[in-house]
Amino acid sequence: MKEHYCLQAALVCLGVLCHSQAFTTERRSHLRPSFHGHHEKGKEGQVLQRSKRGWVWNQFFVIEEYTGPDPVLVGRLHSDIDSGDGNIKYILSGEGAGTIFVIDDKSGNIHATKTLDREERAQYTLMAQAVDRDTNRPLEPPSEFIVKVQDINDNPPEFLHETYHANVPERSNVGTSVIQVTASDADDPTYGNSAKLVYSILEGQPYFSVEAQTGIIRTALPNMDREAKEEYHVVIQAKDMGGHMGGLSGTTKVTITLTDVNDNPPKFPQSVYQMSVSEAAVPGEEVGRVKAKDPDIGENGLVTYNIVDGDGMELFEITTDYETQEGVVKLKKPVDFETKRAYSLKVEAANVHIDPKFISNGPFKDTVTVKIAVEDADEPPMFLAPSYIHEVQENAAAGTVVGRVHAKDPDAANSPIRYSIDRHTDLDRFFTINPEDGFIKTTKPLDREETAWLNISVFAAEIRKACIYCLNSLLSDNRHQEAKVPVAIRVLDVNDNAPKFAAPYEGFICESDQTKPLSNQPIVTISADDKDDTANGPRFIFSLPPEIIHNPNFTVRDNRDNTAGVYARRGGFSRQKQDLYLLPIVISDGGVPPMSSTNTLTIKVCGCDVHGVLLSCNAEAYILNAGLSTGALIAILACIVILLVIVVLFVTLRRQKKEPLIVFEEEDVRENIITYDDEGGGEEDTEAFDIATLQNPDGINGFIPRKDIKPEYQYMPRPGLRPAPNSVDVDDFINTRIQEADNDPTAPPYDSIQIYGYEGRGSVAGSLSSLESATTDSDLDYDYLQNWGPRFKKLADLYGSKDTFDDDS
Repeated sequence: MKEHYCLQAALVCLGVLCHSQAFTTERRSHLRPSFHGHHEKGKEGQVLQRSKRGWVWNQFFVIEEYTGPDPVLVGRLHSDIDSGDGNIKYILSGEGAGTIFVIDDKSGNIHATKTLDREERAQYTLMAQAVDRDTNRPLEPPSEFIVKVQDINDNPPEFLHETYHANVPERSNVGTSVIQVTASDADDPTYGNSAKLVYSILEGQPYFSVEAQTGIIRTALPNMDREAKEEYHVVIQAKDMGGHMGGLSGTTKVTITLTDVNDNPPKFPQSVYQMSVSEAAVPGEEVGRVKAKDPDIGENGLVTYNIVDGDGMELFEITTDYETQEGVVKLKKPVDFETKRAYSLKVEAANVHIDPKFISNGPFKDTVTVKIAVEDADEPPMFLAPSYIHEVQENAAAGTVVGRVHAKDPDAANSPIRYSIDRHTDLDRFFTINPEDGFIKTTKPLDREETAWLNISVFAAEIRKACIYCLNSLLSDNRHQEAKVPVAIRVLDVNDNAPKFAAPYEGFICESDQTKPLSNQPIVTISADDKDDTANGPRFIFSLPPEIIHNPNFTVRDNRDNTAGVYARRGGFSRQKQDLYLLPIVISDGGVPPMSSTNTLTIKVCGCDVHGVLLSCNAEAYILNAGLSTGALIAILACIVILLVIVVLFVTLRRQKKEPLIVFEEEDVRENIITYDDEGGGEEDTEAFDIATLQNPDGINGFIPRKDIKPEYQYMPRPGLRPAPNSVDVDDFINTRIQEADNDPTAPPYDSIQIYGYEGRGSVAGSLSSLESATTDSDLDYDYLQNWGPRFKKLADLYGSKDTFDDDS
């Protein structure tokens, strides 16, 4: 710092000395007497006159950053009219006059009162004038001059940015331009070397260099590899004074990044990849992944994968996952463990974008071997055909074989197969299947006319050998190991349907005289219909039965087009003789063997006009002359119908009437349950209930039979105790019944429990009561018990010893 101030002071003194000498010399050389003139002769003899001025100068100089104790003398103004008596006064005006620059009005000396900075302001423009001190009258015209601030090296170089960022491709040649850094110096570039800058590199060798005059940074080493080092930090210095000693300097940091180029081919980290896939895998399922490493980044590191060779090219494929840069091996077609258990693929990885500059580095691709092992899976059975079509004749007996389905286990274990019919497709259970061999049979005769095709589905399930008899449980537990196949069964036609009239035909013929000629037009044209297939249907043959082949009234002509016409053989039909004819017609089909049916055609004799137009076919038209009109006949018929309806209703009501369960005349009806809706008026109401329903019909006659005992004599009740049959006095009726029961010596009380009281009317077996059977001797012979062996000996002794006891007695 001390050396700096000494140098600065020396420069200030040198500047003052130089400026003073220059000012004196300049002033002397330009000084002219004021207020005097002279004549000069021109080129053409013209005389020119000019005024004289007292002083003329261009500019003053002052050193910046002067820090001395006294004000700096900038310069001195002096006019040649100044005689030194003090009558002239010097005046200074303009930029900085009175503040920065002051003038001695007597001597004309100009001083700088403040330290000046050229970087703030390089020059000042001032105006000087000499006036009379007493009158302030201008003695000289005002003159303008400039004070320049003389530069010193007081500003170091500064870069435009504190830090710079630049990129350069890796593997660039030596001298490749990276970036240009620029520094500026606030000092005066036109004076000295204060603003003359020189650039140098402080950090970043030996990778980069910088041009001293321009600041351009260039690469200094060849083949810089981004994969080895991607980022570099470089420090650049700018120094003024042309880089000489004592100059000021500034620095900046430059971060240089090597950008990637495709200079590295992809490489697999291993030579063989091992993978496996289940034979149960479906196409599109991922098998495994491979990855080739490429240290490049971006599009230079993009890798695509392809299968170039191998025995599994048709079964496998590979795609590229661009997010992970992996090759994804996928199943293209199903594999079979039993057919082939291992495959080998040759996979190639190659760069997508190749830089021609580095093609000499070798092929930008690599290959690897992928070995894929097929794993065995428990596969469901496989049918030998995707679908089956079988045929069976209709009306075939139950148990007829329709056909067979066949499936096999594709696994190496070759487990047995069991078959079953999906009952959702055979709701009527027309078929059954042998679970072991797959033969399908009918369970009932089939009718083609009802259903010509039957579609069922058959399951084939794999059964483990350890549980070959657990069919039901395994079929339910191993549904995922079963296969399903559609089976279409065609029912073949058999000629089992005879042809019939296609419609309910009815013919009409006009009554006529014997003399009228017969018409060649058919009475009616008939056709037939057959439910059988066309092979067992047409052609139809129409004819009359053999017994009436020579029918005198009508004949049938076959048109040989599955139709026939019915013609009249004679004329003279009359409704009075016969108004209706029933003509049997035989129709035969063309099946093998043929079938035929006899159909009856109704032919009515009708009245027609002279033109043969049908008028009426009713027979009553011939009895209208008997005196009854049509309305009367209708009324008679209506009455007959009403009478018939009444008779039918009467018979129906008689049949619906319920008979009593016990109606034997000799039996005593003791109890009745009467259901009625009228609640009556209580005990005093004797009108609402018919007491006759409680009377015993046999008791009215004075005879009350008992069915639970055998009475020795008939009890005759006393006449005075029997109430009238139609009595409505309940008390008298009940008291009478009680007295009859109390006075009957042969019967227990009426409220006793009766067992097997009634056997029903007309029973041949008689009473089943054990009480009655106990009083009789049994006629059964139990001697056969002795022939049954020792186990029945005790029973034979109990029931077969009667004769023995009699013999002993």
